[in-house]
Amino acid sequence: MLPHTRAMIAAAAYAYIAGKKVAGIHDHASGRDLQIAAESRGNHLQGFDGDRSVQFGGTLPELFDAGTGTFVSLEIDGLNARGFDRGSSGSYAARVSESRVQIYDYSQAAWFAFSIQVA
Repeated sequence: MLPHTRAMIAAAAYAYIAGKKVAGIHDHASGRDLQIAAESRGNHLQGFDGDRSVQFGGTLPELFDAGTGTFVSLEIDGLNARGFDRGSSGSYAARVSESRVQIYDYSQAAWFAFSIQVA
């Protein structure tokens, strides 16, 4: 899975599960602050990746990344999420805590951590 896809998933999962607007993300793997915003209303999500200048969003369980033209599924279960990235044909699992999202990328066999900045 591409790094920007993991960041998009982290923002979306946090927005849905925490019910808060995401104003930015820190990617611990790259050590970078990312310009990603996301907001959910019911089952609908809208987001913007400022680093790539593209929108993402949709209605659960499908999110569309306009930058790559691919869909990512996102299924919420309490504080956890899981899904499939059709762009890389890879599955993932995510856990949301107070201000952090951890994503396990099965294609990389590794965990990735993101700190969330809320609006």
